[in-house]
Parts: sequence; structure tokens; C-alpha cells
Amino acid sequence: MEKPLGRRRTAMELIENMFNVEMRFLQSGSESLDMLASAFHVEIVVHEPRSLPYAGDWNGLDGVGALFRKMREIWSDVAVEDLQVAQNDDMVFMSCTLSLTSRANGATIKQPFAEVLHFKDDRLIEGTPFYHDTSEILAMLR
Repeated sequence: MEKPLGRRRTAMELIENMFNVEMRFLQSGSESLDMLASAFHVEIVVHEPRSLPYAGDWNGLDGVGALFRKMREIWSDVAVEDLQVAQNDDMVFMSCTLSLTSRANGATIKQPFAEVLHFKDDRLIEGTPFYHDTSEILAMLR
């Protein structure tokens, strides 16, 4: 007898879970990687643009935890508005308006943001973000 397949999570469910876990981690000051494991695969890699202060590839839960701690140092608030998603199998394409508030000077920037996300077992295994204008972000941080 074949084992029935479990219900597959929708793109919006996957993204909302990922952002909820990320925002809780950023806002809580937590260092616990257990919190991240509910939305991020142990083999996760996030590819951040070379021009940002948290540039590079962040690997594994340790790497994503380090990325989020670095972001926490830079941003006092991160918010997502007007979230849109599309899904093709385990790949999710998302777009939104990203709002970032500088911890150093209190300035806030809002701009379009998109990300290509690959999921495995309902957890993010690879993410590639696309910021609309990294020069504007860097200028705000100065």
C-alpha cells in the first residue's frame, strides 16, 4: 500500500513562515538557531549582493544566524509590505516593498524588492535577494 502524500504548503504559506521566523529572530535578539530551523534548511545558502555591508554567501543555519545578527546591527526595523508570490514546484518568486530603518541614524528607506527562493521539505534551502537600489541603501547608511 502506498503512503499518502502530505499536503504541500502554498507559496504564501512558505514565505509567511520564513518571514515570521526571520522577523522574530531579528526582533528578539535571540541567538538560538533552533528558532531558524523551523523555516530554514540545515543546508541553507543565502546569496547577498557584494555591495551591501552583509555581502556574500551565508551557508548553513550558523551562516544564516550570522547574517541575521549582522542585519540586526545595521537595521533597527525591517518590514515587508504588498507581498506577492508565485510558485513553480519547489521554487518561489516573491516581490514586495521592503522598508529598512537604519539603527545608526533612524533613517528609513522603502523600495521594491524581489527574491528567488528554493525550498526543500518546506524549508528554505537557497535564497537570492534582489534589492532595487543598493546604492541608495548604502548612501542612507553613511
